[in-house]
Amino acid sequence: MAILTVENISKNYGKIKALKGVSFSVPEGCVFGILGPNGSGKTTLLGIIMNVLKASGGSYKLFNEAANDEHRKKIGTLLETPNFYHYLTAVQNLKINAAIKGHSEADIERVLGIVDLLQRKDSKFSTYSLGMKQRLAIGAALLGNPDVLVFDEPTNGLDPVGIAEIRTLIKSLAASGKTIIMASHLLDEVEKVCTHVAILKQGNLLSTGSVNEVFTLNDIVQLNASDKEKLKTILSSLNFYSRLDEVNGIVELTCNAGSADLAEINRFCFDKGIVLSHLQIKKSNIESKFLELTN
Repeated sequence: MAILTVENISKNYGKIKALKGVSFSVPEGCVFGILGPNGSGKTTLLGIIMNVLKASGGSYKLFNEAANDEHRKKIGTLLETPNFYHYLTAVQNLKINAAIKGHSEADIERVLGIVDLLQRKDSKFSTYSLGMKQRLAIGAALLGNPDVLVFDEPTNGLDPVGIAEIRTLIKSLAASGKTIIMASHLLDEVEKVCTHVAILKQGNLLSTGSVNEVFTLNDIVQLNASDKEKLKTILSSLNFYSRLDEVNGIVELTCNAGSADLAEINRFCFDKGIVLSHLQIKKSNIESKFLELTN
């Protein structure tokens, strides 16, 4: 089942087009990252899904049905900076959240255990670190035990320890069967946490699918010879690569990871009268693939 289906969503602020016909689907049980730089439309899209904003065009479904408030009650959200009373304890703040959302106070101990704050449940919110505050906000999103969670930049502003804590928590929630939709501008976050991704840039959807599909990694074979033009000509008859480029005086063949045999390439060139002065494989990484997509 698709938890969320976005169909040609657009959003305009006057002449500014924040979203330009975005479409994708979120499978049940995945960790779906909406990835893009600041200003790409991530927060706007989440606001539309949670009915905080109205779309200018397009439509979306929740749980394979036209979205309504009953569907949204099944979703735990963290869309803004944690908004708690600083002079109240974690338990007191969660009691207020539970009352607002119509959830039982009996759930509070359970969620505090999940976010590892039971030992500090009676401490005032003002004494919490930024990471603890964010974990309490995720705890509030977990009240009522929703199957779907929506987070907007869940590690924003945190130090490395806080980031690691939130990532571990998200992985744990995903392992328990939750579907998680999260916006992030951090490629590292998506690489380490997400199973699926949609990449946005200036309101446009660049790519979507499983992380392995979107970030299919390649090998880049680098070659050089005294007669570079003849080298490029004979290489054009090979069929294992997808692109041939010349970068800083080096000929580069882009091919699927593991598909290039350097010994065979060297032998092929030698048989065609080309003696290679340079031959090596450069592995591409997710960062270079992301830059390739976004540029």
